[in-house]
Amino acid sequence: MHSTLADDLALLPELLRSARDFAVRELAGVAERPVVRTGRAPGHDPLPVDGTGAEGALARFAERWAPGFSGSAGPRYLGFVTGGATPASITGDWLTSAYDQNVSGAAGSWAAALERETVGWLRELLGLGEAHSGAFVTGATMSNTVGLAVAREWLGERLGVDVSRDGVFALGPVDVLSGSPHSSVTKALSVLGIGRDRLRQVPVLAGGREAVDVARLDAALGELGGRPAIVVANAGTVNTVDFDDLRAVAALRERHDFWLHVDAAFGGFAALSPAHAHLVDGLDAADSVCVDLHKWLNVPYDAAVQFTRRRDLQTRVFHNSSPYLGLPTGDPDFLHLTPENSRRLRALPAWFSLLAYGSAGHREIVERNVALAHRLGEGIAALPGLRLSAPVRLNVVCFTLADDPTRDRVAALADAVAATGEAFLTPTVHDGTPALRAAFSNWRTSEADTDRVLAALASVPV
Repeated sequence: MHSTLADDLALLPELLRSARDFAVRELAGVAERPVVRTGRAPGHDPLPVDGTGAEGALARFAERWAPGFSGSAGPRYLGFVTGGATPASITGDWLTSAYDQNVSGAAGSWAAALERETVGWLRELLGLGEAHSGAFVTGATMSNTVGLAVAREWLGERLGVDVSRDGVFALGPVDVLSGSPHSSVTKALSVLGIGRDRLRQVPVLAGGREAVDVARLDAALGELGGRPAIVVANAGTVNTVDFDDLRAVAALRERHDFWLHVDAAFGGFAALSPAHAHLVDGLDAADSVCVDLHKWLNVPYDAAVQFTRRRDLQTRVFHNSSPYLGLPTGDPDFLHLTPENSRRLRALPAWFSLLAYGSAGHREIVERNVALAHRLGEGIAALPGLRLSAPVRLNVVCFTLADDPTRDRVAALADAVAATGEAFLTPTVHDGTPALRAAFSNWRTSEADTDRVLAALASVPV
């Protein structure tokens, strides 16, 4: 063993204490540090021949890189849809690295069984039934990709071809319909060989809505002449958190042949709140569902789940044929269910957080975030020079300049807010007009934080 490695192993308790103390200091100050860092990063250092040891690496990181990291885990980082990491999930994440389990299969460890238990808890939390099986993946993009890969195999089943063996060309042109699809859907279609341009955007409801017009979807499906298709429904769009009428969309299967995939990356967590659970009514009817945990479940990044009713088709797509791995059984190992073979125990941080805070604790996060989004929306509506682009439906505030909202002027507003160090917002285009989004999904965010964001908006010229 290399001498530095041997020394670090002997000093491991002290090293972990140093890392713990450093992490505690960083987290303790996350609410007051600048939310984003815009300065130039250091230049590249050469790779050392002789290492510094872990203590030296920690010291170098603290000096050279840590000052440039954003406060994305903090309460006023409202860009994208960014959760923080609950204390329990951080604990689970550290143990994930310490145990370093490969959850490709169940042999020799209980880790896979823990993932199955966690998936079961999440299924219950989201109101899905026993027919839905699930597996952890890296994020919403991979969850959508896996769901659409299973949908692609279903199309083959309907058309009498085996896509996993014959290739996607055997299907011929594939029809994918959606009202306001997330960009990860077109990325998934590219990866899967279906093609970005095979996505047909169906008109949405009038009045600035992002929810699909079900009657127009019905008509679009009717134009296919009975050819099976894929429908991607949305349970929470990124701009305004609009929800397709999932029950009505699912009912169209009485007349049309299609696979229903629901992108519920963060909107699915509306199920936790009795006041908003109606928004995801019909989610259980989906053939596949995308849920992203490092958003509103507030676990560290690299955590999402893909659910499907057709695990047999999922196994057909992703099974790994090898003598040393064995064939899929009635309860397939995870290496037969996702693109990865080797995979870390992503479920452990979620398991810790779900057990530590229960459904009630996570419901409180959701409901508080929704209330804070409404608070910010009301404040923005009262500010001269700004206007809401859409009503605040759940946890995202979409707004723009009251006059001349060009892309450059809206981007300048976002940059000016970021320069205050108080908040971070991300740009979008809603109903053809450039706008900004403030997404509330962090468990730390409070009324005081929301008021500071509003003050930052009020302080910059528009």
